[in-house]
Amino acid sequence: MDIVSEPITKNPPITFETPIINSSTSSMITPSSSAISPATTADSISTPTPSRYENQKRRDWNTFCQYLRNHRPPLSLPMCSGAHVLEFLRYLDQFGKTKIHNQTCPFFGLPNPPAPCPCPLRQAWGSLDALIGRLRAAYEEHGGRPEANPFGARAVRLYLREVRDFQAKARGVSYEKKRKRPNNNNNNSNNNKPKPNMNAMLIASSAASSTTTTS
Repeated sequence: MDIVSEPITKNPPITFETPIINSSTSSMITPSSSAISPATTADSISTPTPSRYENQKRRDWNTFCQYLRNHRPPLSLPMCSGAHVLEFLRYLDQFGKTKIHNQTCPFFGLPNPPAPCPCPLRQAWGSLDALIGRLRAAYEEHGGRPEANPFGARAVRLYLREVRDFQAKARGVSYEKKRKRPNNNNNNSNNNKPKPNMNAMLIASSAASSTTTTS
């Protein structure tokens, strides 16, 4: 049974057309401006701006999910495996901007080729490695189990290692981290300082002592 309630007449809001005078202090009392409504408080609190890494991770995740939806047949996230991740990485090569020379190319292994060549553009190893790191984190953030994470599969790690080694040979680029050498400038500067001549010091001291004895 519906309950019909009678309309409730609300009192009109009180407005202060003229200031109220306090007879004891003869001062004007105006409505306090310090009261802040909840809506104003919520609007004044600014939400933290997502970092560049978080924005890129969100875009990468949306791109991968779109790839799964466009897959033939369509794939769901629980069905995704390391093999599908490899297909996704190879699919991204068509959007790459890094020249990777073939072994038959005369510029194979040259870091700075002197002329253009017909070798294809691919995704650089560093971009793929960072992409897999972001997707691996996004997978677990969306409820995926770490032990079932397809982006951490052994096949994906091997593929990235092969891409790194091949691109290092094709482009003449070394991906090995350079070890920091200790700063030997101070040691060298100390070693370069002329050492005092001990014989000259001994002769001078003996001459001084003989002069003192004669006098």
